[in-house]
Amino acid sequence: MNLIPSLEAVLNIAYVALGLGLVIFFHELGHFAVAKWCNVHVERFSIGFGPILWSRKKGETEYALSLIPFGGYVKMLGQDDMDPSQLSTEEIAQDPRSYSAKAVWQRMLIISAGVVMNIATAVLFYATAFGFGVEVPPAVVGSVQVGMPAWTAGIEAGDTITHIDDREIESYGDITYAIALSNGGVNVEFKRPDGTTRSRSLMPDGDGTRRLIGVGRSQGTKIAIPAKKEKRQPIIAGTAAALADPPFQPGDTIRTIGDVPIETFHQLQQQFSRGRGETLSVRVQRDGADEDDLVTLSVPPSRFRTLGLRMDIGKITGIKDGSPAQNAGLETGDRITRINDRAVGTELNPLQIPDLLASLQGQEVGISITREVEGGQPTLVDVRLVPLDKPGWIERPASNGVALSAPAIGIAFDVIPIVLKVEEGSPAFGEIHERESIKAMKLVLPEGTSDMYGDEEIVIPLDEKDESGKAVMSWAFAFWQMQMAPTRNVVLTISDAGTTRVVTLTPYVAEDSDWYLPTRGLALVGQGKMLKATEVMSAMQMGLRHTRDSIMNIYLTIRNLTAGRLSIKEMRGPIGIATIAYQFAENGLSSLCLFLGFLSVNLAVLNFLPIPVLDGGHMVFLCWEGVTRKRPSERVLVAATYVGMAFILGLMITVIYLDIFEHWKS
Repeated sequence: MNLIPSLEAVLNIAYVALGLGLVIFFHELGHFAVAKWCNVHVERFSIGFGPILWSRKKGETEYALSLIPFGGYVKMLGQDDMDPSQLSTEEIAQDPRSYSAKAVWQRMLIISAGVVMNIATAVLFYATAFGFGVEVPPAVVGSVQVGMPAWTAGIEAGDTITHIDDREIESYGDITYAIALSNGGVNVEFKRPDGTTRSRSLMPDGDGTRRLIGVGRSQGTKIAIPAKKEKRQPIIAGTAAALADPPFQPGDTIRTIGDVPIETFHQLQQQFSRGRGETLSVRVQRDGADEDDLVTLSVPPSRFRTLGLRMDIGKITGIKDGSPAQNAGLETGDRITRINDRAVGTELNPLQIPDLLASLQGQEVGISITREVEGGQPTLVDVRLVPLDKPGWIERPASNGVALSAPAIGIAFDVIPIVLKVEEGSPAFGEIHERESIKAMKLVLPEGTSDMYGDEEIVIPLDEKDESGKAVMSWAFAFWQMQMAPTRNVVLTISDAGTTRVVTLTPYVAEDSDWYLPTRGLALVGQGKMLKATEVMSAMQMGLRHTRDSIMNIYLTIRNLTAGRLSIKEMRGPIGIATIAYQFAENGLSSLCLFLGFLSVNLAVLNFLPIPVLDGGHMVFLCWEGVTRKRPSERVLVAATYVGMAFILGLMITVIYLDIFEHWKS
């Protein structure tokens, strides 16, 4: 392993250190400049706290760099956060150049100057970023998590969210903030790919560390280019993409599929899905080539790999608003038993229900369900409905415990890992038996091989519970992971009458299979759009708008933290801030400036909270003095200072703990 950092890494670290130092420097410079303007004797100007590493005295002021680089301070005669008794020292109080001798309005100016300076520099940092141009993920929905509020409300992949309540949405990050910092229900306005606009009211899910509606950012149409030491490759071995002729290359941008121009990921996904059983002609633009210089690739279809197991179907866990299922009277908690008189589980594989219903679009379909009745026996209900033209397995189970969606009728249902039937001639035939349950799946590489996931085993538990206590039994998720790692063998932990055993199987494709994947096996880069000012005034306006939005976001964050709608686990400390700053620096100077603008606003707002030791705490005491015409007693000041120091120290310990044990990734 090469432990010597690259020149690029060293430069990025230097940029981060310089940027963070500038944010602190400008804050303290505000205090310093206004103190000098008010003729206050400034004893020390320090970047950092604690033991002094370097200092130089120029005039009456000592300029210093201190050991702990998490802030800074300006020490004025008659004002010391660590020794508030200075404010009442008679000798200092009589010195006309002491801070404590100045009028209340002058001391207010000095205290607020750091915050004002950070707001001003935030505008400049933002304006600089937008002057260079910043690439951000657009507010286009790339995926919708099955069962989440957005899914239930009918928001779909390809939709562009334009407003959340009265807030204009410009990028995907705006969606995250608007939902996480909301209070109660929200109204979401969005535009369909065909240009029509819709509006939906929904209640965000608050079970996690922050409020979510369950949408993911969109990918683009360009195949990812892996970093030099990146294990994951963008063309997944064992998939149809790996069999393309001529081969795909990292950096290829897909321009057409057949005769259909491809401009968005939604179009790409739709064409791959609708042509899932066909060999497709795909035209790509190689990385660095001219737009007219396209290469034509022949990409074969890819079939689902199976083990020959037919599992039990669970209950319906979600129904989309306005869907055929809702209109037909289906309810959450119902359990589908038959579709067009075919028994689910024995005659019909539950995993194939999404594709079956999609193939029956426009036709009347009979569905039999069992419905639990409070205090009585389950009843059998027959309904008839007409599926929509919505392909199956487009809305995929994104994580363990997430249900399987049947978009054609707008339901989500569980697939339980209890075996109802084993297909003759399949890998599982003779190894696994009916009524046995599967407790875990492990995806392992055959000896001497590798894939995009490296050499680590992929472990999927199927008998655990999540944080809310809900059973994690998503066979659909495990099955999809099996498709995403097509070169791996499957190790199943089987339970039967209290005993367990382990079975290793190699998935296969049945010779007569006509069950095709809606994907081809490509890892694509995220979709982006450029925010760039056309002139200086435009950059300043964008800087002012983003500064205003950042201030609002911070206050909403504090509100939701205190109300319990946002978990403290979402907070970051100095390690997290430095890590994020480095990630921004890797994306270029404009990206780093964007982050520094955000950090400047954070420093300004948080420093002006009414907490003793912080500038906001000093301002509270000054307001008291201005109203009562007398200063708080030394006893009150000392007590408040210690309380404030204890709060800040406790907060610092908490966020550092979260940085190390919650957010740190090796």
